[in-house]
Amino acid sequence: MEERAAIMEIRSSFISAQSKVPDSWGHSDDCCSWEGITCDNGTRQISHLKLSAVYQPIPTAVGIGWWNMNLAIFSSFRELQLLDFSSNSARLQNFEGLQGLSKLKYLDLAQNCLLESIPGSFGKLASLKFLNLSGNNMDGALQDAGFKNLRNQRELCFGSNNLGGSLPASVFALPSLEYLDLSNNLFEGHIPINLSWSLRELHLSSNQLRGSLPTSLFALPFLEYLDLSHNLLEGHIPINSSWKCSSLLQTIRLSKNMLTGKFDFFWLRNCTKLKEIDLSRNTDLVVQVKLHGWVPKFQLKKLILSWCNLDKSVITEPDFLPMQRHLKFLDLSNNNLPGNMPSWLFTDEAALLYLDLSNNSLVGSLDLILQHQNNLHLMNISLNHVEGQLPADISWIFPSLTILDVSHNAISGIIPPSLCNIGSMEYLDLSNNQFTGEVPSCLFNDSYALTILKLSNNSLGGKILGGASDLSHLWAIDLDNNKFEGSLPKNLSGNVLIMDLHDNEMSGELNTTLWNLPFLEALSLASNGLTGDICPEICTLTSLRLLDLSANYFTGHLPNCSAMLTLRFLSVSGNSLSGIPSAFFSSSSITTLDLGQNQFTGNLEWAQYLPRISILLLRRNKFEGQISPNLCHLQRLSIIEISDNILSGSIPPCIGSIPFKYSDTSIYEWPTASRQLYGRLFDGIYFSYQSHYDLQGFTFTTKGNRYTYGRNFFTSMSGIDLSANMLSGEIPQEIGNLSHIKSLNLSNNFITGPIPATFANLSGIESLDLSKNRLSGSIPWQLTRLPSIAVFSVAYNNLSGCLPDSGQFGSFDRDCYRGNENLRSCTSSSGPVAPNGTVESMPDDSDPILYVVTAFSFILAFWATITFLFCHSFGQRVLLKL
Repeated sequence: MEERAAIMEIRSSFISAQSKVPDSWGHSDDCCSWEGITCDNGTRQISHLKLSAVYQPIPTAVGIGWWNMNLAIFSSFRELQLLDFSSNSARLQNFEGLQGLSKLKYLDLAQNCLLESIPGSFGKLASLKFLNLSGNNMDGALQDAGFKNLRNQRELCFGSNNLGGSLPASVFALPSLEYLDLSNNLFEGHIPINLSWSLRELHLSSNQLRGSLPTSLFALPFLEYLDLSHNLLEGHIPINSSWKCSSLLQTIRLSKNMLTGKFDFFWLRNCTKLKEIDLSRNTDLVVQVKLHGWVPKFQLKKLILSWCNLDKSVITEPDFLPMQRHLKFLDLSNNNLPGNMPSWLFTDEAALLYLDLSNNSLVGSLDLILQHQNNLHLMNISLNHVEGQLPADISWIFPSLTILDVSHNAISGIIPPSLCNIGSMEYLDLSNNQFTGEVPSCLFNDSYALTILKLSNNSLGGKILGGASDLSHLWAIDLDNNKFEGSLPKNLSGNVLIMDLHDNEMSGELNTTLWNLPFLEALSLASNGLTGDICPEICTLTSLRLLDLSANYFTGHLPNCSAMLTLRFLSVSGNSLSGIPSAFFSSSSITTLDLGQNQFTGNLEWAQYLPRISILLLRRNKFEGQISPNLCHLQRLSIIEISDNILSGSIPPCIGSIPFKYSDTSIYEWPTASRQLYGRLFDGIYFSYQSHYDLQGFTFTTKGNRYTYGRNFFTSMSGIDLSANMLSGEIPQEIGNLSHIKSLNLSNNFITGPIPATFANLSGIESLDLSKNRLSGSIPWQLTRLPSIAVFSVAYNNLSGCLPDSGQFGSFDRDCYRGNENLRSCTSSSGPVAPNGTVESMPDDSDPILYVVTAFSFILAFWATITFLFCHSFGQRVLLKL
């Protein structure tokens, strides 16, 4: 009765958490017949409780999420040998409540939330053989005291927590331990190997372990599985030609470390059961795969050697790989491997499921693959030099493909219609090749498994989207940089998240009246020939986070959305739009706004209400009025460009209080279409794919020119461009506080006064343009200490005094000082900088000191000048101009 009452209390806990419970619970008085409960035949007491993943929140419930479970509720089951309460999303409390379960052998509390670090009290469960506390958000260190009594412990799983500190020696001294999983934690230090271990599997991946690999690790007599990947281990792998491989060893995973030295597959010749080797992402590790006359005794299923210093003969002189007839998973990517496409991999007997040869230097063609490859699900040969055409009968050769990526090659010809016959195809990337012709319409209409289609940067043509209007199966469509034409359908519908159609030849008006794209997050129609007004119904695309309509022929005003779009990124630059822009987008969400090269008018008061703005580009419009000090509240700004407008007044000193640091790309929340292929298990390997929206790039003036930047623009640039306005007054001293700024352009204004000496604090500046103003005084000598400056111009001002000639300034062309009649070089007899940029031959009479020095030192100056002109590099440049 006590046990039944406890079961009913557990049932009540699930119901209180607004969860469904097994239907059989409570239907009879005999709880031994209930689902998940097993009783001892003799005593009729509960011996096994299997309550894994019972928690199933009722969909209509409020407050779905973590719920509390007091583990003391299980203390009534005195004969309990197995307790599985995993995957219930519960906050587990009172671990000590399990101490009385003296017969408990199997305890699984994984995938919950244990509200304490690993308690020492579990050491009192002396009969315990299996303990799984993985995925419980535990932190702190492992306490040695808790392990000393676990003499029978065989399996210990604490993976996927936040445990840290060093690995406790007491864990590695457990005499019966066969399976240890401490992966995905924060452990540091070294690995305390115990040679008396009977350990079969050791999982220590994704920690912060340092030092060299212990030699004793590879001497463990029963070791079958070793995973030390994704740590900070360094040095060589302690295996050599005399190594005696354990006859049981099957898996070696050492990827994503800092291992060096040499690893020769010849050293593995005695490993008869070896199935998997992963040495990837050890860039300084030399991996040799030549056979040297020996025949491997093992048949690998997985071989992962990407991003390491791999033997270049693995493709050109193949002898090892052809002998691995059971390979299912092969990754040789990112190794700059030469040679032809290895058609010898594609035999009739090939077992390959996953093949990644991307980012190498392979040549040849896929036309040479003639054998039927029924097993292959993923093939990635992107970033090579493959030519030729895709086989016309590609669906017969690769009938089971799920992912095909041949991007960034030189493949030409048409896209074979037979691709549509590969019913399992989910991801197809043919971008950055030389494909021509029209896209088979079946890819848009009939390929129901296809979710991501990337055809960017080819020479494809025909009607945009193949004339399709129903995009229900596609999540991401990249057709940019092609020759597609026509207008978009008026009745587009589907589940698409990303649609990138920029740089094509579309025309006509953008009519979104009947669009039904509730999940659309990114839409780029930039650089086409679209005309007319921007349809107000675009406001119904409420999931839009990124909208790029730049470089078209749109006119009129931006739509006035009653519920403004929660855009993060908006670019409508390069059109003929007018009016005041702020009624279109939600000011609280926008981080990047490009309104450049339009006809927008009014003042900039609306801009002060953009709290998250980081990139603000308003060049070449008709904005007027003064720059309000309220703009200084925009503390996330990294780039502001308001050049070529009609702004007047002075520059607010408070601009110097804006940090202007590079942006964290996470604030942009780039739309991504991704999918985990949990339904397809490749012999223990899950894989996923995703498609990011990639910016087509936009322009910003720096270093004296306009440059087009892509995605890295946000992390590599910070700047201010207020050029070509009607600004006046002096430059505020506070601008010198902008130590992170890389580009500052105040040219073509009416700014007066001196150049602030505080500009010497612009330690990150690369481009400084103050030309075509009314600046006076001298150039502060402190500017010569700027470490990164590459472009400098003060041309056409009223500056006087000496030209700076040390530091970076010694390399600047004289054109950057042109039009300052009272500037001169003070290192020679050279005169002022004339309007045409040359140096006058006569000294300036207005400088009596220079006149006296010249008069009394004529002979010395003459020879000094000759020496300067012919021997000094700067003098040689002056001589060439003369």
